[in-house]
Amino acid sequence: MDAPETIITIRHLCKEYENVTPLSDVNAEIKKGDVIAIIGPSGCGKSTLLRCINLLEKPTGGEILIDGVAITDHKSDVPALRRKMGMVFQSFNLFNHMTVIENIMAAPVDLLHRPKEEARARGMELLRMVGLADKADSLPEMLSGGQKQRAAIARTLAMDPEIILFDEPTSALDPTMIGEVLSVIRNLARQGMTMLIVTHEMKFARDVSNRVFYMDQGIIYEEGSPEQIFEHPHRERTRQFIHHLKVMYEHIKSRDFDFMAVYGKLEEFGRKQQISQKTIINMQRVFEELVMQALIPTSDTEINLTFTAEYSEANSSVELRFRYTGVELNLIDRCDQISRKIVDSALSSYSHSYSDGMNTVICGIRGGV
Repeated sequence: MDAPETIITIRHLCKEYENVTPLSDVNAEIKKGDVIAIIGPSGCGKSTLLRCINLLEKPTGGEILIDGVAITDHKSDVPALRRKMGMVFQSFNLFNHMTVIENIMAAPVDLLHRPKEEARARGMELLRMVGLADKADSLPEMLSGGQKQRAAIARTLAMDPEIILFDEPTSALDPTMIGEVLSVIRNLARQGMTMLIVTHEMKFARDVSNRVFYMDQGIIYEEGSPEQIFEHPHRERTRQFIHHLKVMYEHIKSRDFDFMAVYGKLEEFGRKQQISQKTIINMQRVFEELVMQALIPTSDTEINLTFTAEYSEANSSVELRFRYTGVELNLIDRCDQISRKIVDSALSSYSHSYSDGMNTVICGIRGGV
C-alpha cells in the first residue's frame, strides 16, 4: 500500500507580534486523511497556527506548502489555495440576514459559480448529513448554538475542501450541545476527511484523532499517537498538561541549601491545592528522609538535584520526583531502618531508574485526612 501523500508541509513557521511570539519555530507534515488534534495551554499559539495555515494571519517567517505549493510565496494564487481549505470558527460566523440554506449556498454560487439549483441540492444533502434539513429555511437566530455550529460545518463542506481547520469548535457551546457537534466531526473523520482540530476536549481529541500535536513554548513541543501523548508522554510539559498537574519546582545545588524553606514551600503548595494535612506531612517526611538522610550524606559539597511536587487535579494524587546526577543511587536503599520505616509509611508507590548519569526517583504520596 502506498504511503499517504503529504497535503500540508510547515517549515520553521514563525509569527511575531509586538510584545509576544506565539509561534517561534513550527515544523510539521500533514498527510491526506490525517485527523490531528492540536492541544496545549491557553496562549500557546494553537489558533494562530490555524490562522497562519490559511493566511488569515500572515506569518513572520518560514513557509507553508499546500499540495507542494508555497502559500507563503507572494507569487502564489492564494485564493485558489485557500479554497482547498475550509475553516470552522468557534463563533459560527453565519450571516444572520440569510436563512441556513442561503448561508450554505452563498460561497458555492459566488466563488465557484455553481447554478443555484445545484448549490441548493448539495446544501440540502449536507444539512441532512448534519441533522438540520428541517432548519433549511430558518434564520440563524432561531437555532441553538450546537445547531449553528453544525450549519457552519455544512457551509464549509459545501466548498468541497480537501482540508478542514477547526478552531475550538465547541468552546462557545453549552455543555449539552457539545456532543452533537463532536458527533458530526467524528463522522467526517470516518469518511477520511483531513482535519486539524484545535480543542480543549481531551477525550474527543483522544477518540477522534490519529495524531496529536501538543503545543508549548512556540513550537510543536511533542507529537505522537493519541495513546503515546495521553498515556505515555515523553516530555515533562506534555505530562504536566495531560494530567492537569500543579507543580512546585526546586533546583538544589548545594548540600547546605535552606532545608526549612523547602519544607515551608511544601506546606504552602499543599494548602494552595487544598491537599489534606496528612498528605502534606507525608510529602515533607519523604523529602526529609530521602534528601537529608539518604542523598546528602552520600554527596560531595555540590549536588545537582531537581525536585518537583506534583498534584494531579485529574485524580487528586500527589507525586514527588527527584532527579539527580552522579553514579547510580537508589535513595530508598540508603535509608537506615528508622528512615525506611518513616518513608514506607508515607508512600503509596516508589520507583527508581538510572540512565545517562541521571537518577530518577518517583514517589507516590499516601493520602489521608
